[in-house]
Amino acid sequence: MLSLCRAFPDATVHTLLFDPKSTFPEFDSVDVKVSPLNRVGVIRRNHRLGLPVMPLASSLMRIDADVVVASSSGWSHGFAVPSSTKKLVYCHNPARWVYQTSEYLGGSAGRLASVVARSAKGPLRRWDRAKARTVDLYLANSTVVSGRISRAYGIDAEVLFPPVGLRAKPHASAVLVDEFFDQPFFLCVSRLLPYKNVDRVIGAAEHVGVNVVVVGAGPESARLRGLATARTKLLSGLSDSELCWLYANCSAVVGASYEDFGLTPIEGAFFGKPAVVLGRGGYLDTVIDGVTGIHVPSPDMVDLAAGMLESLGRSWDSGNIRAHAEKFSEDHFIDVVRERVASLQSGAYE
Repeated sequence: MLSLCRAFPDATVHTLLFDPKSTFPEFDSVDVKVSPLNRVGVIRRNHRLGLPVMPLASSLMRIDADVVVASSSGWSHGFAVPSSTKKLVYCHNPARWVYQTSEYLGGSAGRLASVVARSAKGPLRRWDRAKARTVDLYLANSTVVSGRISRAYGIDAEVLFPPVGLRAKPHASAVLVDEFFDQPFFLCVSRLLPYKNVDRVIGAAEHVGVNVVVVGAGPESARLRGLATARTKLLSGLSDSELCWLYANCSAVVGASYEDFGLTPIEGAFFGKPAVVLGRGGYLDTVIDGVTGIHVPSPDMVDLAAGMLESLGRSWDSGNIRAHAEKFSEDHFIDVVRERVASLQSGAYE
C-alpha cells in the first residue's frame, strides 16, 4: 500500500479498519478515511468477527474519482464508485475466508470467529463475485494468485510482483548480539498463523541441530513459545535496522508455508542470502532452485531439515542472489501501475 501511495502521492486512502499505532509511521502523512465500522473496537481488534457486516460496510464506502486503485485481499474491490469511474484491483488473494476457509481459520481462530466465518461463507461469496464483475482491470501479485482469480471470477489477471520494501540498509553491528547469535542460524520471518507451518521450522532446526530465529506475531505465538527449545529465539516488534541485521547475519531464510507470493526470500536476497522454502506456490516466483535457494518437496519437518543441511553445505553466489532480488524493485512496480492507470483513463481496456 505504501508503494501505491508513493505512486499516487495526492490520493486519499479509503479503508474499512485502520489503527495508526499498529501500522507503518509513513501513513501519518497519508489522508486516510475509514468506515463507521472502525469505531467498533472489538471488530477493529479482530476483523474476523465483522465478516457478516463487511460487505455492507464496503458497499457504503463511496469514492468519487476518475480511477480507483484498490489493494485488495477481500473488501476494497467492493467500495462504491460512480458508474463512470474506472476500477483497477491489485489483488493479493481472493478472500481466503470465502475460498480457503479452513486454511484461513486454522485451529486457533477462536470458536466465535470460526462460526461467524463459516455461516457467512455463502452470502460473502455471492457478494464477492458480484463486486469482482465491477472491476475494469485485475493485477495479481503472483502466478498463484492469478490462477485463483481465474478460478474464482473467470478473469485473466496480469502478474505484477509486489515491491520489496525492506532492502539492505545500514545496521549497527551490535544490534541483537548475544550468545545465541554466535552460532549459525536460520531466519523465519512470518505471521504466526497455523498455515505458516512455523512449528515445523522449529522442529526441523532442532532435528538438524542449528539455531533458528522466528520473527513475527499472531494467534500461534503462545503455542510456538511452548514448542520452542534452546535453539529457538522468537522475536517481534523489531525495527527495520534490527531485521536488516538478522537478514545480514543469518545463514539462510526459511519458509514452510504455501505462499501466494513469498516475500521474505527476496528480502534476504538483497543481502545475498539463500532461502530454503516449500517448492510450491509463490516461492516458485521468488526462489530459483539451486541458484538463489532450495525448494523442498513438502513442509514436513524431515524435508525441511534436509533442505537446511543442503543449504549449509553449499557455496552460494551472493552476487547472483542479489541480482535476482533487483527484479522486485519498487520503481518497476510504480511504473507498471501508473501505465495501467493511464491506459484505463485513455479507454484502452474498454
